[in-house]
Amino acid sequence: MTGDSEDDSPHILAGETDSEARHDFWADVVADRIEARDPSDPIVIKGGVSPSGVAHVGNVNEVMRGYFVAEVLRERGHEVRQLFTSDDKDPLRKLPRKLANADGEVVGLGDVDAGALGRNLGKPYTAIPDPFGERESYAAHFAGLLRADADRLDVPIEMVSNTDLYADGDFDEAVRTVLSELDVVRETLGAYQDKVDDTYVPFNPVCASCGQITETVTDVDLAAGTVEYVCTDLTLDDDVVEGCGHEGTATFREGKLPWRLEWPAQWDVLDVDFEPFGKDHAEGSWPSGVDLARRVFGIEPPVPMVYEWFTLDGAALSSSAGNVVTVPELLELLEPAVVRFFFALHPKRARDLDVERIDQLVDRFDRFERAYFGEVDDPDLAGFAERAYPIVRGDPDRPTDADPADRVRLPYTFAAVLGMVEDPALREQLARDEGHIDDDTPAWAVEEALGRVERARTWAERTDNAYNYRLQTDLPAVALDDDVAAALDDLADFVAAGHDGEAIQAAMYETARDHDVEVSDFFAAGYRLFFDQPQGPRLGEFLGELEREYVVARLRREA
Repeated sequence: MTGDSEDDSPHILAGETDSEARHDFWADVVADRIEARDPSDPIVIKGGVSPSGVAHVGNVNEVMRGYFVAEVLRERGHEVRQLFTSDDKDPLRKLPRKLANADGEVVGLGDVDAGALGRNLGKPYTAIPDPFGERESYAAHFAGLLRADADRLDVPIEMVSNTDLYADGDFDEAVRTVLSELDVVRETLGAYQDKVDDTYVPFNPVCASCGQITETVTDVDLAAGTVEYVCTDLTLDDDVVEGCGHEGTATFREGKLPWRLEWPAQWDVLDVDFEPFGKDHAEGSWPSGVDLARRVFGIEPPVPMVYEWFTLDGAALSSSAGNVVTVPELLELLEPAVVRFFFALHPKRARDLDVERIDQLVDRFDRFERAYFGEVDDPDLAGFAERAYPIVRGDPDRPTDADPADRVRLPYTFAAVLGMVEDPALREQLARDEGHIDDDTPAWAVEEALGRVERARTWAERTDNAYNYRLQTDLPAVALDDDVAAALDDLADFVAAGHDGEAIQAAMYETARDHDVEVSDFFAAGYRLFFDQPQGPRLGEFLGELEREYVVARLRREA
């Protein structure tokens, strides 16, 4: 099969050749492959999605992989169109467990008109009402979510509806070609799918009576551009939807090609030069698409690139199962540049997006950024950063005369510490006390740096981690016995002497013992003074992060 040849392999990033070894950024390797074909401008990059469930970061994977290649090609002087097809003439195969509203907020089926979906299994997504009652169809709702996600990440994509392509006649010739070459189609596709036999007709009309997709074509009239069909039962993922039995005639615009043929037909209709896709397509749909492109449509397939999926908290992303995180949810935790950085990492390496440990991703981004500005002695990272960072950074909202080198990134866990503080002025003062901000830091950089605090605070709340506490602005009313009060006064003297958090933590144990106070009671008193809670983070280390005068005054119950 042609799909077995080296030139057709989608695993173009699996290893490095001599010509590819010079590249520090994987997108340059892909751009080389595209340019080697001497494409005409505009170069077309495509992705695609079936509009089911929630538009989540897994869908954005394909958007971002295409974007980085597009930007590299633009740097090289090419005009590029990045298209994203919504396979919205596909039938709804099962009810998703979760949906997302227009703002990207995930909701359960109990919060929407679930019947609008349940009554329409087997029908095209564009024929199904929007369960939120806001858009003309469920397909339009989903496409709007994906487009909004791309906008949030500053990626300029063109959304393309398959339903519109069929309705406008763009697929007419592709359908005609398929139905006029049935023997070739059956022979080619039969090598990949057992269900393909001598009676197989690769066209799925939409029943004019019930609106359901059917797979039973009884006759083809190429001259008229029509097929005869019977609306028979349709087997879906979890159900068999009964056909209504209607016998009718459908034009080429009143149905669709099966996915295995629709994909290479898209390459032809849209003049696609490059398409990334997940590893689920690498061993099945891609090789069959290659053969069908050449043997049926008479075109060369686009440059492919298979990417590894990533997992969420160790489990596979799944709209139907409800294990998803949306772009708006992720942007509540991370700056857009950090999200873009995650997708800029090598596509052939499996990665886990662990929300509880998202501070590690931020730390990795910060190091990557510092490498770009020559602040990290790591030649390998510096090469990747020099090439990828300008694309990853995007175009942040900064004054026109801002020097990016003046940016400030608060360590994410320190930002989480500041998130315990309600007072914005105190947050800034603490950041200054720790040396992250100085008198020369421009106002835009201060504002940008402190913007991470609310994200880290949200992370602490969402994961209920060690930073999910709130520093009390006013002195709580705490009843203390004389021994505990004396111990707190001694601890205040120790803090006033200028010791760091680790030393304060150790001193708390020693001070409690010196005053014959139970260690647990002493810590509980401290937690009450600062958080009005019986417990909290490692108290001594936390106090070491705060303004010294404030800590001393609070320990002495003066403020």
